[in-house]
Amino acid sequence: MENVIWLGFAIGSAFFAGITSILAKCGIKTADSTTATAIRTGIVLVFSCIMVFVVGSQSTLADVDAKTWLFLVLSGVATGASWLCYFKALQLGDINKVVPIDKSSTILTILVAVIILGEEITLLKAVGVAAIAVGTYLMIQKQATSDHPREKGKGWLVYAALSAVFASLTAILGKVGISGVESNLGTAIRTGVVLIMAWGIVFATGKQHTIRQISRRELGFVCLSGLATGASWLCYYRALQDGPVSVVVAVDKLSIVVTIVFSYIAFKEKLSPKALVGLAFIVGGTMVMLI
Repeated sequence: MENVIWLGFAIGSAFFAGITSILAKCGIKTADSTTATAIRTGIVLVFSCIMVFVVGSQSTLADVDAKTWLFLVLSGVATGASWLCYFKALQLGDINKVVPIDKSSTILTILVAVIILGEEITLLKAVGVAAIAVGTYLMIQKQATSDHPREKGKGWLVYAALSAVFASLTAILGKVGISGVESNLGTAIRTGVVLIMAWGIVFATGKQHTIRQISRRELGFVCLSGLATGASWLCYYRALQDGPVSVVVAVDKLSIVVTIVFSYIAFKEKLSPKALVGLAFIVGGTMVMLI
């Protein structure tokens, strides 16, 4: 029963993460991506704090040890960096280009989990990793040849790759940090770190004036993406507490399916047969890892 519970949270994380990408894309058409990230982080923090008080874990704050604080803070910094890169990439490129690269963090996370956390890698898990790698490659190859009217150079590719690296660090650091604290409280602490980091960058780059330039429509989508992110995070770190990092991360990355479906509905972004094969490899590899 416990296995079913963490798996359910991982699936919930994937669903909400997939919706987040669509809502965020709608909210950063003209708005500055860094400012939008800072605003939505505030929404996530409010959402996280509400959940902390709902479950009553605020009383355990004093019991969090120094090691847990350190890894939660480091995880928050990695998350902030990943978010800033991801949403900048979304602003420069189309969703079906950015998401597969971002989701390639699964491969790096799994390898690091085996090396550092000592998680076992079976033959089936190795096959799953290989399938995810092949699928990601096929999707990246296809999408790199498509046209996007708003694309300028390969800036989106650099930001997407950095997002994947920082996302991998987030998962590993989060696994270590979340083990010594209630998951909702841990999520709130990490979100607080991200909020400070995001607004710090906004003011350091002098972009605070762009807040007034965000339209009500885009601000609404930014806030909705924050709520979806909060739900995804709460599910994700609850799953990490009881489940193996390698599997939780792989399931979470199935959000790519949700994102691609909604990107077609909202933006009419299509996949070629080659990219569809790549998507099938990613889904198949994830399913193999669940066995």
